Amino acid sequence: MPRNASSTNASAPPKVRQRRPRGEPRRLLIAAAQDLFNRKGYTSTSTREIADAAQVSETLMFRYFGSKAGLFREAMVTPFVELVDREIESRLAHPNRYDQPREEARKLIAELYDVFRTHRALAALLFAGDALSESDLAESGVLDEVRTQVERLVAFGAEEAKAQGAVVPPDVHNLTTRAMIAMVAGMATFGTWYYGKRRPSRDAIIDEVTEFVLGRFLPGSSTTKRPNGKTSRRS
Repeated sequence: MPRNASSTNASAPPKVRQRRPRGEPRRLLIAAAQDLFNRKGYTSTSTREIADAAQVSETLMFRYFGSKAGLFREAMVTPFVELVDREIESRLAHPNRYDQPREEARKLIAELYDVFRTHRALAALLFAGDALSESDLAESGVLDEVRTQVERLVAFGAEEAKAQGAVVPPDVHNLTTRAMIAMVAGMATFGTWYYGKRRPSRDAIIDEVTEFVLGRFLPGSSTTKRPNGKTSRRS
């Protein structure tokens, strides 16, 4: 005699929900937030969208990060803070860093580029900071955190340039550092709409910004040699 559907369902073992590894929901939320913030921007992304994309409850998301701004801080700002900390600590630990100014400058620019390229919503925040002055990002202190890291780079860059005998006045140097950060952020964020059909390679962009920085900061650096052996002269 054939078994009916009800008896079949009753005898089937219950599905066991697999428990995620410790910390996995948090990691999934950060990854989903990075993707959505990068693609849609901060204001156009909802916490529900992030939770759904991560397949994590919205309640758990708020338990981890407290707010949407708190999640943005962890997903976008923390990597920038870590980069600035790492860069300053690394340079201070190497007294011979002045022997290779081009290599040191290129290393910083490359790291900035990679952070801004992976966290494009962070780069966008640099350009939209004034417009966000009354947003929850400002109220939560996120904007101030980003500004603090920019100021740390500007101040440390001024000290480094002075130690290397830079010939530009401090106010000009500070402006050049801000221009460098903005340039890297913009060029990391722009796509084919800005560049045209073929986006320049990462190395090509980094090399051009490095030439700009060296030409402004260091005496006698108007002529510098690129990694491919070619010489570039700046007037």
